[in-house]
Amino acid sequence: MSSCSTSEKPAAAGCGCGSPVAFDGASPAYKRALRAVIALNVLGFAVVAVGSWLAASASLAANTLDFAADAATYALSLWVIGKSVQVRSGAAFFKSASLAAMAVGIVALAIWRAATGAAPEGGTISGLGLFGAAINLAAALLLVRFRDGDANVRSVWLCTRNDLIQCLAVAATGVLVTVTGSRWPDLIVGVLLGGVFLRSAWQIMAQARAERRAASPERDFVTHSRRSSASV
Repeated sequence: MSSCSTSEKPAAAGCGCGSPVAFDGASPAYKRALRAVIALNVLGFAVVAVGSWLAASASLAANTLDFAADAATYALSLWVIGKSVQVRSGAAFFKSASLAAMAVGIVALAIWRAATGAAPEGGTISGLGLFGAAINLAAALLLVRFRDGDANVRSVWLCTRNDLIQCLAVAATGVLVTVTGSRWPDLIVGVLLGGVFLRSAWQIMAQARAERRAASPERDFVTHSRRSSASV
């Protein structure tokens, strides 16, 4: 699931000019890793979407939406590599909005199922939760050496890392559904994941805004320097 918290302070590489510069993903190795992660998320979406429909599970529906959103937003992350801070932060804002929209949809589904649904199939939830965990573990291994960077790069790593943890939580939810024979564990996890998505959306937006503000003085300084040089 997309718990894309950017609250951890990104590491930065020194540029040798007095101020640190965050890695923006502009390396062939990172691009190859990101393409592989996108493919893994497309596979995860295809498999979990079928399982979610068969099991009638709110938590798996959240997982399905997450795989789809991850594939789309990681493709956007790949596209903006090497572009300006304004473009990269704009991509982060888009990620934030998509996470917020998913959160609303997941909570609405959980409420609807609370009123009308029967208990989902716990074994299917656990099995697909573990499948999602395996997908995200593979993705995390590809991305772990690129875990520090700007809002665009950092959000990819944190989404993947936290997705692994949350898929394990979904697997545990399936066990609870099986043991209790109740739909409530699944519904509660669905609502909690909606809350996690909203928190992540806010944190990504906050880091993107901070990076955009930090870039503005530098842009103004460069513009002023060029005008001064032209007037000499």
